[in-house]
Amino acid sequence: MSIPEGIKKAAVLCVLKQGESLLLLKRLKEPNQGLYTPVGGKLNPYESPINAAVRETREETGIEVAAMKYCGTLVESSPTEYNWISFVYVAEIERVPPPPCNEGPLEWIDFSQVRNVPTPTTDWFIYHYILENRSFAFHADFDNQLVLLRMTDELTGEVVYPT
Repeated sequence: MSIPEGIKKAAVLCVLKQGESLLLLKRLKEPNQGLYTPVGGKLNPYESPINAAVRETREETGIEVAAMKYCGTLVESSPTEYNWISFVYVAEIERVPPPPCNEGPLEWIDFSQVRNVPTPTTDWFIYHYILENRSFAFHADFDNQLVLLRMTDELTGEVVYPT
């Protein structure tokens, strides 16, 4: 059974870091093809978000994480099929050589360089909040070309984009 257009799909984003360095995936496929993103993916039927985060990390990197911390949610709304609810987790890992990944190459990127590589507009805010140890409940509104129009932290009411 397919999900009707406009219904939000549940996913996890797994931010793997060592200090202020992030292990990011340069995606080979949509969504976000060609952009650097955290590893992650859709929840399987009956799967909890934390179990999905551990599974996706293992499947995409081969790394077994002992613990992941829940950071917040990113809800993405658009008038297209691109509608997601993502549970965001972080894990501090050893700085290992980037393992091969069938979703695309993995690279260590320092947070100070994140704005110099192609990433989804929403992601810099996620990394910024994680590095400041701040929880978030982001809601991002996109137009029909998937250009970010507005992003709000619903915990504080702060509009984080546009700034």
